[in-house]
Amino acid sequence: MSQIQPNVPGPGQDIPYLKIPHTDPGIHSAIIHRLLLHFAKISPGQDLVIVCIGTDRSTGDCLGPLVGTALSKLNHRHHFHLYGTLDEPVHAMNLKDTLETINQTFIDPFIIGIDACLGQTSSVGSIQVVQGPLRPGAGVNKELPPVGDIHVTGIVNVGGFMEYFVLQNTRLSLVMRLSEIISSSVSTAIKEWNRGFIPLARREQ
Repeated sequence: MSQIQPNVPGPGQDIPYLKIPHTDPGIHSAIIHRLLLHFAKISPGQDLVIVCIGTDRSTGDCLGPLVGTALSKLNHRHHFHLYGTLDEPVHAMNLKDTLETINQTFIDPFIIGIDACLGQTSSVGSIQVVQGPLRPGAGVNKELPPVGDIHVTGIVNVGGFMEYFVLQNTRLSLVMRLSEIISSSVSTAIKEWNRGFIPLARREQ
């Protein structure tokens, strides 16, 4: 469970921050295009690794494993390496070991971190795509290592008080919807990237 990110780009963020409600009719195309802008920075031969963080023991925190499970069924051509599913979740107890395994297995991979987060009432149900690592555990005051060159988060409920109780009382229907949008958008973006698609914003540079 990550902490909600600010609404302004942080230091070194040359690609704008995206936050979009899951009810927006153009959400898939918006997420796909933003991911492709980030993918344009991947070097030839650089491995793409996706780390989906969370646990199925908490309704609000199962977004990551749900996304990971969906992506595992869509990775037919092995375009990316996946960590974190319902069967083999990546959570607070094994995150450090998982990151060490990734660093020992791959040389300078491009990592996408995916997690749930808590936020303001007006932001619940939104999906974010942000340059830089996510801070897993920050939403529930845990110190865990940062994850990702970029990250995708779904805001599943309201933060700021009784976080564990809030997570347990999060609507599964919202978490499922967010996971479907994230997994399909990430999968499509990776397919487009592997076909050699270059976003217009990058072509003009």
